[in-house]
Amino acid sequence: MRTSKIIQLSELKERVAKLRAEGRKIVATNGCFDLLHAGHVRYLATARALGDILVVGLNGDQSVRELKGTDRPINNEQDRAELLAALESVDLVTIFPELRATHFIENAAPEVYVKGGDYDSETLNPEERAALRKIGSRIEIVPFEKGYSTSGLLGKLRGDKK
Repeated sequence: MRTSKIIQLSELKERVAKLRAEGRKIVATNGCFDLLHAGHVRYLATARALGDILVVGLNGDQSVRELKGTDRPINNEQDRAELLAALESVDLVTIFPELRATHFIENAAPEVYVKGGDYDSETLNPEERAALRKIGSRIEIVPFEKGYSTSGLLGKLRGDKK
């Protein structure tokens, strides 16, 4: 199923420019979003509240494997994109193949860039941080939802003791 919320990375710059020309404030975030859970939903709703349009950059399957290990992702990139697009808080989803979100950030050119509380402005990738500075984006760190983690869910499914 293809929804109009899911767009190619090559379409993002033009789509965002049109929205910005309409006076909309663009907010962007990115991640793997492998097993969507309540922590993700709350995080994305909080991010969306910081502007008019929320653009989500989704790590492609290969970059998820590089970041999380060979047993990930659990859900393929198209399924993950469809789940994100189904959320009311998400306006656009684009899949990016690279390990880092730099190209996504440059194309989204958000006024506000959001990351979860497991990051701070100094732990963001230096290349991504430089792209955000060049654009003039404000970096917002949203408090981490304790008790919600895809890795934690997978551990429970495997029967890991904690």
